[in-house]
Amino acid sequence: MPHHPAATGARPRPLSLSVSIALSLGCTLATSTQAQDAPTLTPVTVQGVVPYDQNNRTNNPNLAPALGKTGTRLEDLPASVQVIPRALMSEQGATMLRDVVSNASGVNAGGQDSKGYFDHFLIRGLNAQVYSDGFSDGDQLGGLSHSLNGVERVEILEGPGSALFGSGPPGGTINIVHYAPVSTFHYGASLQYGSFGTLNNSDYITGPTGVNGLDYRVDATFSHVDGFRDLHSHDYEVRPSLRWTWGDHVTDFAVDARNIHETPDSYGIIYFDGTPLKHVSLNALYSSPFTSAHSDFVRPTLVDQWTLSDVLTINNRLSYLHRTLDAIVNGDSASTKVTNGEVVNRQLRDEDDTTDAIDYQLEPVWKFATGSVNHTLLTGFEYQNQHLSTERTTADLPNIIDAFAPVPPEMSLADVIFKCDAKHSCDDDRLRANYTSLYATDQLDVTDAFKVRAGVRQDWWDTSLTPRITVPGRFGTDGKPLLAGVEDTRNDSPVSWNIGALYKLTSWMSPYAGVSRSHLANFNSENTQNGVGAPESALQVEAGIKFAWLDDRLVLNTAAFNVKRDNVAAATTINGVEAVVFDSQKTRGEEASLDAALTDQWHLIANATSQDAVITDNPQGITSVGHRPQGAPNFLGNLWSTYRFSVAGINGFRVGGGVNYQDKSYSDLTNTNSIPSSVIWNGVIGYQASVWGVDLNVRNLTDRRWFVAANGAGALVGEPRSAFVSVHADL
Repeated sequence: MPHHPAATGARPRPLSLSVSIALSLGCTLATSTQAQDAPTLTPVTVQGVVPYDQNNRTNNPNLAPALGKTGTRLEDLPASVQVIPRALMSEQGATMLRDVVSNASGVNAGGQDSKGYFDHFLIRGLNAQVYSDGFSDGDQLGGLSHSLNGVERVEILEGPGSALFGSGPPGGTINIVHYAPVSTFHYGASLQYGSFGTLNNSDYITGPTGVNGLDYRVDATFSHVDGFRDLHSHDYEVRPSLRWTWGDHVTDFAVDARNIHETPDSYGIIYFDGTPLKHVSLNALYSSPFTSAHSDFVRPTLVDQWTLSDVLTINNRLSYLHRTLDAIVNGDSASTKVTNGEVVNRQLRDEDDTTDAIDYQLEPVWKFATGSVNHTLLTGFEYQNQHLSTERTTADLPNIIDAFAPVPPEMSLADVIFKCDAKHSCDDDRLRANYTSLYATDQLDVTDAFKVRAGVRQDWWDTSLTPRITVPGRFGTDGKPLLAGVEDTRNDSPVSWNIGALYKLTSWMSPYAGVSRSHLANFNSENTQNGVGAPESALQVEAGIKFAWLDDRLVLNTAAFNVKRDNVAAATTINGVEAVVFDSQKTRGEEASLDAALTDQWHLIANATSQDAVITDNPQGITSVGHRPQGAPNFLGNLWSTYRFSVAGINGFRVGGGVNYQDKSYSDLTNTNSIPSSVIWNGVIGYQASVWGVDLNVRNLTDRRWFVAANGAGALVGEPRSAFVSVHADL
């Protein structure tokens, strides 16, 4: 068992309202350029706070998102794709990915294995996968917190993306796009101090190296948070990158290095009578005072774009990922509950995981015509090799005597005895996966008005699990017990596909429809109780209408969708032990997203999603049929608006705000416990001069008691009212 430092108590609680100050220094902002014939790249801007324009909107019809891979503009894609620009992130005072995803429709935090210390998102009530510049995080359920260090934009594809990306959940794809080096010298720094002992520092510098065609950029961030509920964390990151333009090639090399320390809080506020305890302080802690999660993350990437001609561009992409997770976290089981005023059946998990993954992608992109039909044909080969090492043991913890005034009795890790048996979830496993894929996606411009997109992907998956210890109650794919040293393997060859069409009925209205089949390998460190499970499959039917009025100043996208999933791994508790069952689910819904430049001074974005997610089949728990999956609310709605104005003839003032609404959601497939709906108001007021500016952001203006996500044992608590001031300068 790995060694963890023990703590003997918790620090005093921070105040719920404080002020933060941010200072940003840099040279005059400018627009950088990239290869204009690059099928997967779009122009970007240098990091900073800039006014809104057509390139800084969530629904800019002319933007070509990188996750499309064919350089197709949003207005021509028969799918729901939204882009969150850096300007919007900065305006909202965001520092983490979780702060900005609500700007896209249908996205919320939570779902299975949301332990309260890393990013886990649902899109349309279904699991989503996070990518960084087109490379996945690896283990889908392992979790990673994503800062906005060097991030230019966030792209969100709603619905299955397996035809492009391979193994993936049906909810959607979140692709984080980083800034590339430019040939004009720029630099900047920011400092933020605020509520709950928050300290954030970010720095960047970019420019020419002096070698012909070779430019550099370095992004770095440091953050420390004492934390609401004393959930302290710190994050150190650096991301150096190089771009070499030589001959017909544009070659990018980057190294993303992170050291992340967080405090898990999977219990949050414990459930009682079906909801989180109502008459306890928001600072009430049920988690052990020494929980911790430490992750080291290193990923070098090498990408070469070779433009052979106007017809053919070849993209070579290579990534290596090494990641460790060393965590002490309370078990998130529905068995942990309030009985006779006490919190009983508490457990603690000791977890030590290591992931090593290689991802190579070869993607020739062809542009040609057959008669009057123009094609952009992406062809591809991908090979991925993943190795996961996981070691876990579980300990029983003493009851908390008074659930309404909780004091966890365990004060030192030395007092805890970890066990490994049928009543204590544990493993010591080695997992291996080889994914080989061939794929093609064709974007057809049949006419100026009629667009068709079709893709197919053949995958070959070779996955295996080799236990190093024998644990009672674990069975392999053949139904036989998993034994130490005996490899459990499976081979699958799923075919994923998608086809969609869009027709520009008028200059301002474009209906579209599409169908897509996706597959997800049940290969991760959480779902090994039954060996390596059969892949999940999903089928989505989607139809929508895209509207654009007033020279694209007013953009409204609507969609209706129906997604069916089979063989879905879902967490539950059986006889007091955390377990995984496999069920089927269905989600039907409608969504709309609005991006409106109402005037040159007034900008508004809004989105709404109505969805009905239900469990349609569960052979291991027939009573759950008809229930809602974990974390999937019926309705989501978000709005953000800013208005710029002048005072006494001085331009540059702005005021804005927004609201986030999330409906009730359940903690697991039994639907016994839930979190209530919430309405959170936020605001900003500021001034932007030519070389400096100041903003005041306030979050949760009404100081509402709310919950971010419904975990298994308790609800992850949302922050109370907080405020920060940002001062920035461009020199």
